[in-house]
Amino acid sequence: MAGTGGKIDPMHQFLIEPVFDQRWIVGGYDLSFTNSALWMVATLLVLWVFMLGGMKRELVPGRWQAAVETFTGFIGSMLTANIGPEGRKFLPYVFSLFMFILIANILGMMPFGIVPGVHPFTITSHLTVTGVLAILSFAIVLIVGFSRHGLHFFSLFVPHGTPWWLMWLIPPVELFSFLVRPFSLGLRLFVAMTAGHILMKVLAGFVINGLNAEALWVAPVVAIPSFLLMIGITLLELLVCAIQAYVFALLTSLYLNDAVNLH
Repeated sequence: MAGTGGKIDPMHQFLIEPVFDQRWIVGGYDLSFTNSALWMVATLLVLWVFMLGGMKRELVPGRWQAAVETFTGFIGSMLTANIGPEGRKFLPYVFSLFMFILIANILGMMPFGIVPGVHPFTITSHLTVTGVLAILSFAIVLIVGFSRHGLHFFSLFVPHGTPWWLMWLIPPVELFSFLVRPFSLGLRLFVAMTAGHILMKVLAGFVINGLNAEALWVAPVVAIPSFLLMIGITLLELLVCAIQAYVFALLTSLYLNDAVNLH
């Protein structure tokens, strides 16, 4: 959180900056290793450690292995319910997608800021990240759809039972709805995480400025209620972290169902 003259800037937390202020300019392009890239690597490392510790395949699973099996079983059940038995083949991708988003969301909520020089960064609060994930899912849907059905995949845009006199309208509407999917998928996650973090930073600003105010009545009237509200919003945001990861994985499975079963 950046602030000057008592003013708190809630948007500073989203600023992408080179790590250690070191810029790498190659051929006129800025290839600097940024805080965004750093937290992506941190997310991948946490995911790798989580999976490494949970793949021991012990006869009597420990808590770590049980946690990994719980998550994989949860995503596997979701895919089977939405796609059918063939949904299991998409488990590695959807599980990785779900866990990456979940861990990235949670890391952005951790109080790493109490350590001097460490500034937490939520990579899912940037549309470039969520948009790439959405486009990747959409590309897989297209690859699966055309490889499985060929040109018959276009029948997805002509719902069963469509009257002939609406054939000029329904297919373009369905096609537009289909093409909007990656935008809505990425935008939903981006907006949810950005809005939550802005709200928390605004409340944190009320707390800090209230405690630093010269008037004694400001702290009990502004700072304390803002602090209590911030605790509630933080707990709610942790729930949103999990919900948004689930929604992203769920919608991906539903889109894959369209590609597999042409529903």
